[in-house]
Amino acid sequence: MSHTVEILSVGTELLLGNIVNSDAQALSRELSGLGLNVLYHSVVGDNPGRLEAAVGLARTRADVIVTTGGLGPTCDDLTKQVLARAFGLELVFHPECAQAIRDYFARMGREMTENNLQQAYLPEGCEILDNAWGTAPGCAFEAGGTHVVMLPGPPSECLPMFRERAMPWLARLGEGVIRSRTLRVFGMGESAVESLLRDRMNELANPTLAPYAKEGEVELRITAKAPTEAEADALIAPVEGEARTLLGELIYGADVSGLEQVVLEGARARGLTLGTAESCTGGLIAKRLTDVPGAAAAFKGGVVSYHCEVKAGVLGVSQALLDERGAVCAEVAEEMAQGARKALGVDLAVSATGVAGPDPDERGNPVGLVYTALAAPDGCWVKKLNLASPGARRDRIRTLSANHALDMARRWLAGLEPTGRSCQRGWTD
Repeated sequence: MSHTVEILSVGTELLLGNIVNSDAQALSRELSGLGLNVLYHSVVGDNPGRLEAAVGLARTRADVIVTTGGLGPTCDDLTKQVLARAFGLELVFHPECAQAIRDYFARMGREMTENNLQQAYLPEGCEILDNAWGTAPGCAFEAGGTHVVMLPGPPSECLPMFRERAMPWLARLGEGVIRSRTLRVFGMGESAVESLLRDRMNELANPTLAPYAKEGEVELRITAKAPTEAEADALIAPVEGEARTLLGELIYGADVSGLEQVVLEGARARGLTLGTAESCTGGLIAKRLTDVPGAAAAFKGGVVSYHCEVKAGVLGVSQALLDERGAVCAEVAEEMAQGARKALGVDLAVSATGVAGPDPDERGNPVGLVYTALAAPDGCWVKKLNLASPGARRDRIRTLSANHALDMARRWLAGLEPTGRSCQRGWTD
């Protein structure tokens, strides 16, 4: 039997847009890995009538319901009460859960209010999902042919509880496994990637092949379903090979978090150090590098040289050059990268200078004109970018500038031309 899943997220704050529903995204990935087919995502506010209606609808179209949120101690935490009523179950007090809640507060050095013990009431006959990351236990039960898992809402509790507690309970339902391989592509837009691969995508049924646009790049996801992980991987491998043949060096990694991870791993593998010099990106490149755990093994630091006096005084950019050409030109980008390499004592340094908008700069340079550069032991390379587009946002221009700078480093580390102009079917800036 193929099981279908609906994820039901509970919380008015989700409907109001006060927080992002990251739980649903994370759980969809995990459930797919178990071979369970997620067909629906629903969000409902903290209202018992609407929640009960949402549960009733979910029961008509899924045989697995996973809820997030509404398990806390306050009066608007109603998920357990509504779910128990919907399935004709009583809520039962569990002393062991109450003690776990008391112990949690004792460890935190905080006084526990009595309403926290409301969290120790769970549907009769359920399997308790202990919460080692917070106070609200989750639970799982089967009733009337429907399997129900209830998880707390905070992402720091929801995902680890699913992996450590709910996954073993659900694993028995899965038929085979679903495996995905995500290729990260930089240097070609989603429409161009889709056009290049359209015929092959239409031919495939298992595995499937689909592009997804991200900020400034494309994810190419290959997904296969098979009885075992090894068989699924065997289905994925030839399709990945075809994609790599067509896209070549535009594919910068597989199952990686981003260009920054690939750059850091490449630098560490070669025993090299990195630095940055940034103007229009305002430190974004350094931030992205330091977001990666263990970045200190390769990244030494960066200079945010937003004003020309910092470019000249800290990075050693020629004042005569700045006076004559201004901050936005190829020569300044080159001297920024060389200056950062010297000032920071690193092997590789990248730079970015340009006009992020919303207005042209004082010299009339248009929004979206950006120069990135890479200084390395064997030379320096500069790349001119025109990132303007209708309605181009300041944050998008900054993100794309950072992507191009990181890609230059990635290419050099891989033994490729840093400015990049090679692809079997052409390049799209």
